[in-house]
Amino acid sequence: MTDDVNPLLVPSTLPYALPDYASIRPEHYLPAFEQAFAEQRGEVRRITMVRSMPTFENTIEALERSGEMLERIAHAFYTVSSADATPEIQEIEERLAPLMSAHEDAITLDAALYWRVSQVHDQVDVLPLDDEQRYLVERHHREMTLAGAGLDDEAKGRLTALNQRLSTLSTAFEKNLLTDTNDLAVHFTDAAELDGLGDGELSAAARAAADRGLEGHLVTLPLFTGHPYLASLRVRESRRRIMEASRARASRGNANDNGAVLAEIVALRAERAALLGYPSHAAAVTADETAGSPEAVERILRELAPAAARNAAAEKEALQGIVDAEEPAPFRIEAHDWAFYTERARQQLYDIDAAALRPWFEAERVLRDGVFAAATRLYGVTFAERPDLPAYHPDARVFEVFNEDGSELGLYVLDLYTRDSKRGGAWMNPIVSQSRLRGTSPVVVNNLNVAKPGDGQPTLLTLDEVTTLFHEFGHALHGLFAVVTYPHFAGTNVFRDFVEFPSQVNEMWILWPEVLDDYARHHVTGEPLDPAIVERLQASETFNQGFATSEYLAAAWLDQAWHLLPAGTDVGGVAAFEADALADIGLDDPAVPTRYSSNYFAHVFSGGYSAGYYSYIWSEVLDADTVEWFRESGGLSRENGDRFRRLLLGVGGAKDPLEAYRDFRGRDAEIAPLLARRGLDR
Repeated sequence: MTDDVNPLLVPSTLPYALPDYASIRPEHYLPAFEQAFAEQRGEVRRITMVRSMPTFENTIEALERSGEMLERIAHAFYTVSSADATPEIQEIEERLAPLMSAHEDAITLDAALYWRVSQVHDQVDVLPLDDEQRYLVERHHREMTLAGAGLDDEAKGRLTALNQRLSTLSTAFEKNLLTDTNDLAVHFTDAAELDGLGDGELSAAARAAADRGLEGHLVTLPLFTGHPYLASLRVRESRRRIMEASRARASRGNANDNGAVLAEIVALRAERAALLGYPSHAAAVTADETAGSPEAVERILRELAPAAARNAAAEKEALQGIVDAEEPAPFRIEAHDWAFYTERARQQLYDIDAAALRPWFEAERVLRDGVFAAATRLYGVTFAERPDLPAYHPDARVFEVFNEDGSELGLYVLDLYTRDSKRGGAWMNPIVSQSRLRGTSPVVVNNLNVAKPGDGQPTLLTLDEVTTLFHEFGHALHGLFAVVTYPHFAGTNVFRDFVEFPSQVNEMWILWPEVLDDYARHHVTGEPLDPAIVERLQASETFNQGFATSEYLAAAWLDQAWHLLPAGTDVGGVAAFEADALADIGLDDPAVPTRYSSNYFAHVFSGGYSAGYYSYIWSEVLDADTVEWFRESGGLSRENGDRFRRLLLGVGGAKDPLEAYRDFRGRDAEIAPLLARRGLDR
C-alpha cells in the first residue's frame, strides 16, 4: 500500500477535520499507525537532541506539538473499534494493543526527555508562564514520574513488558465479553413468554432475531447485571433466563471465559505498582486523582454502604410483602424478581407505571426538544443535522453545533442503537480534540445501546434510557465547550474521579418543568405528560435507592478489593473472591447483585476505570452540591449556564478540578445533598 492512497495519512478535508470514514478501509489502519509511530518518535528525538538548555518552548510545547498524526489516526480507529468492532477490526486491535503500549512507553520512559521536562519543572516558579502553561509543566512532570520515567533501565524494561502484556489482556477481555454477550442473547420462540413487553420492545426483539436468521424474538444483553425488560416481564421463568444469561457472561469455562484473563490483569497491575513504589494498584491510581489515596476511597464507600444495605433490606421486605399478598404460590424474592416487583410497588405507592411512560419518550423528540433544547436554554448553543457528512456507521448521525452568536463550535455525533459489533454500555469519546495550538475544533460522539425497533416503528425510550442520553450528552458538552491551548488538556482530559461530574449535572434537566413539557409528549397524540405524574416522579426520586446505591457500591468495592491486593497475592477463584469482598463491606444479599461482576466488569478490566469505579459516587458529591446551587440560583437560565460553562466546562483539564469547582461554587462541595438524594440521611 502506498502512502498516497491511505486517507489516514493526510488531514481530512471534511468540515472540522471529521475523518473521511467513507474512504477509510480496515487495511489502512495498521500501516498508518506504523508511520505515525515513527513520526512521533522522530519528533521526540529532535526534542531530546536540542543542544540548548531546556525551555518551555523547546521541550514542553514541542512535546505538545508532537504526535498530531498519531492522535488523529487513533481517535478515528478507536471510535470504530468500540462502536463497530467487526472481526477484521478486532484482529487489528489485538495486533495494535502491544504496539501502542510500547510506543507510549518509549516516550513516557525516555530518560533524555524526562531530564529535559524535569529541568523545566525545576524552573517553573521563575519562568514567565501563564497559568495553563505552568499547570502543563506540572502535569507532564508528575505523569512521567508516576509512570516510571525515573526508574533504572532494568526496571523500565520490566515495566514496558508489563504494560504491553496488560494492553493485550485488556483487549482480550473486551473481545471475550462482546463475543459471549452476543452468544448469550436469550431466544424466545413463543411470544407469550414475553408477556408484559410493549409493542416497541417486541418489535426490537423480533428485529434482533431476524438479523440473526432466527424465528421469534431475541433479547440481547446490556452491559450491566440484569435487563430493562425485567421490570415488565410477567413470566417469572423468562425473567430468570435473562438474569441467568446476564450473570453468566464470560464466566462459563469456555473460550470466552475472562476468569484467567482478569486474574492475570490484577496480578500484573499489582506487580507494576510495586515496581513504581506503591503498595497496590489502587494506591498508584489514586495518587494522581482528587481522592489522593485508596484510604479516602474506602472511607466514603464504607460510610455509605451500611445505610444503603439497610435501605435495600427494607425495600426487599416490602417487595416480599407484595409477593406474599398477590401471588397464588408465594416465593422468595430473587434477583430476577426485583425490578418487576419494584414496579408493582412504585405503582402502589406513587401510582406510576414506568413502562407505560415510554410512549411519551420518543427518541427523536427527547433528543431535539429535550437534550438539545435544554442546552440551548442554558448555553445558547444550537444544532443542525449534517446528513452530508458521513460517520463511521449508517446509524451514526452528525450534527453541527453553533454558539449563540452563530459562530461554529464543533460537531456532535450520536450513535443510538445497539448492534452485535458494538461494546456494551454508553459512552462519549472525542473524534477530534480542540486545541488552539493545533488549530482544531472539537468533534465528539455519544454511543448508547438502545434496541432498534422494526422499520417504521418509533424508538420509545425508557426513563433510564432518557437519563443515559442526558448523562452522556453532559460529557459531550464538556468535550465541546473546553477551550484550551494544549491538547493535553482538551475536552474531558481531567482526573478520572472528576470526569463524571459534568455529565451527572446534566441529568438534572430531565424532569425540569420547562424542558420536560417540551419533550415528554405522546408520540401519537402529542399530549404532554400529565403534571400529576411528573409530581409523582419527582416525589419518587429516592424510591428504590437502597437497591441502586447498593448495587453500585458493591461494584465500586469489588474494583477496590481487586486492586488493593499486593503483588504476589493468590486469591483463588473469582467467585470466591467476590463473595468474600462483598461480605466484607456488607453488600452480599443475593437478591441485590453487584451492578457488574468481575468477569464482565469492562469499566475496570478493559476500560479506563481500574481502581476508579468509585469515581461516580465521588463525582456525585460535586454534582448534588451543584444541582442545589442551580436550584437556589434560578435554575435553567443563560446566566447560570454561562457561569457553569466558563468556570468548569470551559477549562477542560487546564486547571486543578477542585480549584475550578471552588471558583464556580465559592467553596468546597458538601456531602449532605448527596446523602439526601440517595435517601442515606435517615
